[in-house]
Amino acid sequence: MTTTGMSELEANLASLATRFREALANAADERALEDARLAFLGRTGAVTEIRKGIGKLPPAERPGAGKVINDAVAALETELVAARTRVEQAAIARSLEDTIDVTMPGPPPDLGAIHPVRRVILDIARYFTRHGFAVVLGPEIETDANNFDALNIPPDHPAREGLDSFYLRPDLVLRTHTSPMQVRAMRKHGPPIAIIVPGKAYRRDAIDARHLFMFHQVEGLMVGRGIHFGHLKGMLLGMCRELFGTGTDVRFRPSFFPFTEPSAEIDVSCPACKGRGGECRTCGGSGWIEIGGSGMVHPNVLRAVGYDPDAVTGWAFGCGPERIAMKRHDINDIRAFIENAPGFAEALA
Repeated sequence: MTTTGMSELEANLASLATRFREALANAADERALEDARLAFLGRTGAVTEIRKGIGKLPPAERPGAGKVINDAVAALETELVAARTRVEQAAIARSLEDTIDVTMPGPPPDLGAIHPVRRVILDIARYFTRHGFAVVLGPEIETDANNFDALNIPPDHPAREGLDSFYLRPDLVLRTHTSPMQVRAMRKHGPPIAIIVPGKAYRRDAIDARHLFMFHQVEGLMVGRGIHFGHLKGMLLGMCRELFGTGTDVRFRPSFFPFTEPSAEIDVSCPACKGRGGECRTCGGSGWIEIGGSGMVHPNVLRAVGYDPDAVTGWAFGCGPERIAMKRHDINDIRAFIENAPGFAEALA
């Protein structure tokens, strides 16, 4: 084959390839693709016409020309396969607009994430179990005696009015705190005892940005010989730094609870402003946030469960996981925890 002949062959193949690509691009279905294949690559198609011209060349040139044509045909067939894939995917997409193909694989399951309140409870539980505490659970329906009387809250005590309880009958109540498990655990086990009690509590509160009628608490109790307030401060300091970070400051403010004496509120430095206060909306400018109450177990509580307050002492605390989770994640409305908004837990994981 002469140079002119080879150049003409390559030009013809290039023109054919351009027309073939245009036909593929305009093909909207399998039938149109098949028509393009027959027109260009079929037995009577354009490529066959070009092959017929090989016979007019000198015998020595024919193998080289045949190879050039075969390479061009292989490239065209690759483009045809790609076009078929495109048309098939478009057909599947159109079919899914109107019908559901039950043979198609389903979307991967969404496993979700641990709820932020649950995560706080787990973090507290891990901290205390590392220090030898047992995790115990108790009934949410409690006797009036365990919920109030044994915790040094007699019927005429003003604190009893503030708890505003859900009574099921005169002697049964939805527990207003997890503290009744202190009573149950101490009556079942003698000292020494070290437990934490996570669980739900109920109070007749109107639902708003800061209150729910059902919420969570984590109660802690340690009783034994020689237990003092310094032990309480050390354990709660470690808990707060585990929950909010090692740079967290903790303070104890004098307070009053019927079942502890002395008593103290637990405050931690605001994780949002790092204790600086000012314009911080998380802590209201004080630099501190309250997470719960604590104190030394009142002697009357020890006597009510059969312990000797002259032989053993103890401390207790209670904190609200919702409040801690709100501060951890800068959530301003407690109702976010119960509204089940899609993606809420995943976003905070």
